[in-house]
Amino acid sequence: MREKTAVINVNVNGVCKEVEKGIPLLNLSKMFEQDTQLDILAARVNNKVQDLQEALEEDCKVQFVDMTSEDGVRIYKRSLFFLLMKAVKTLYPERKLNIRHSLSRGTYCELYGIRPLEQEELKKIEEKMQEIVSNQIPLLRRKVSAQEAQELFKQSGELDKVSLLENWGKEEFNIYSLGDMDNYLYGYMVPHTGYLKKFELRYYQKGFILRYPDKYSPHEIPAYDENPKLFQVLDEYKKWGEILSVSNVGALNKLISEGKGGEIIRISEALHEKKIAYIADTIQTKADQLKVILISGPSSSGKTTFAQRLAVHLRVNGLKPVMISLDDYFVERKLTPLDENGEPDFEAVEAIDIDLFNQHLRELIEGKEVEIPIFSFHTGKREPKGRPLQLINDEIMIIEGIHGLNERLTFAIPHKHKFKIYVSALMQLSRDNYNPNSTTDTRLIRRMVRDNQFRSNPPIGTFNMWPSVRRGETKNIFPFQEQADVMFNSALIYELAVLKDHAIPLLEQIESDVEAYSEARRLISFLRFFKSLPSDEIPNNSIIREFIGGNVFY
Repeated sequence: MREKTAVINVNVNGVCKEVEKGIPLLNLSKMFEQDTQLDILAARVNNKVQDLQEALEEDCKVQFVDMTSEDGVRIYKRSLFFLLMKAVKTLYPERKLNIRHSLSRGTYCELYGIRPLEQEELKKIEEKMQEIVSNQIPLLRRKVSAQEAQELFKQSGELDKVSLLENWGKEEFNIYSLGDMDNYLYGYMVPHTGYLKKFELRYYQKGFILRYPDKYSPHEIPAYDENPKLFQVLDEYKKWGEILSVSNVGALNKLISEGKGGEIIRISEALHEKKIAYIADTIQTKADQLKVILISGPSSSGKTTFAQRLAVHLRVNGLKPVMISLDDYFVERKLTPLDENGEPDFEAVEAIDIDLFNQHLRELIEGKEVEIPIFSFHTGKREPKGRPLQLINDEIMIIEGIHGLNERLTFAIPHKHKFKIYVSALMQLSRDNYNPNSTTDTRLIRRMVRDNQFRSNPPIGTFNMWPSVRRGETKNIFPFQEQADVMFNSALIYELAVLKDHAIPLLEQIESDVEAYSEARRLISFLRFFKSLPSDEIPNNSIIREFIGGNVFY
């Protein structure tokens, strides 16, 4: 008599299905692909991300992952990096590929060799990638011991990865194979190269940009945006790394192990101080015309501390800064515009009384006295009486807010009177040559630590609001970043080594029954790459003090 096949119950996106025990997620995804417009790239099994090679052995809840989610974008992008590595290894094995940082809704890369990369060579790489995609070559995963992994990377000359894995403390690693190429990119990948149909290589500066769809444009590669100012700032960060002899996380860990953490902190802070002084000097040269300094940037970029430190340097230069809060110009809560879900959109520029704001700025520049409103967040209205303000000689307004770079905010003020500054934590310290760290991850970790310490907001609260924060940044901040007169990178090379011990205990509070669980586990795994660095030697005016405490300004 034939033995009965064991079955399990699987809840797939709310649909209950009885399937054979041991079924690979890839096979399960085939049963549902007719209901999806995008390729299924992976799955969350009981809120834990798995690649489609994983087999299901017990009852579970499954949510398929595609390009409309951050997990899907990461998997697609990581798989593309692997594809690029394979193409370069096949065509130019003598060259060294460096996948550096995000840029222009893609990833900027460089290819080192005896001569600069030529456009014709880049075209050949793209054609080779397309050929590999058309052949639908499997990306096969296997587990190896830590010793096997380290030996593999020693043989391939990837000593930066060997150093990193030594400090990570894991006993097993998921090695992926693409043909004869083995490597480890710290996460899951798609089942085969046929999933990677949409990409392009664009020649840029000393290297090229690998471009691909994203969460906001999942069906096609988004329109190309030129970001020369952002590239310049990111290139400056690379030079800061060279000054500190920190090219990747492994190098940072080595210096911390050698007792040089304090030196890294001091030099990093001095680089920040020098940059802020340069910005203040630039403003001082235009002081006869400038009246308004506008500071903007995404969440958790350290804008408040930056504004205070800039104010100190402006005073050194003989100017007298006056802080004006955009929050006081909110319209009454009942007049706040609604978003696409019918909820109040406090981040829309229309949530600001733009006309009154411009009227007051204009009158202040003309030397008149105005009554600055005081907005009550408790009542959702302005207080009956505001505060009087009149600019005297050498006084200059500093205004911090998410819309600072948007011309609509200050439409009535001539350009000659304005100076715009974009502040963002552009952390580009790579794990190794193929794995840049995410700027967004750094800001999320900063915000979670600050929310918990100063705003009584538990980590799950930060995770729940983060998608809305990101949508607001994409709509209201990033499109205007190149309009800045100057950019300031608030990232500190050492900061994740400090934030690690603050953040991991918070992330471990996230339970497995919530959707944020997979993201929390991913960030824990990421932070464990860093050796811990005590905060004792961090000065009290540091950007990082805004998040961990001990800030001299408030």
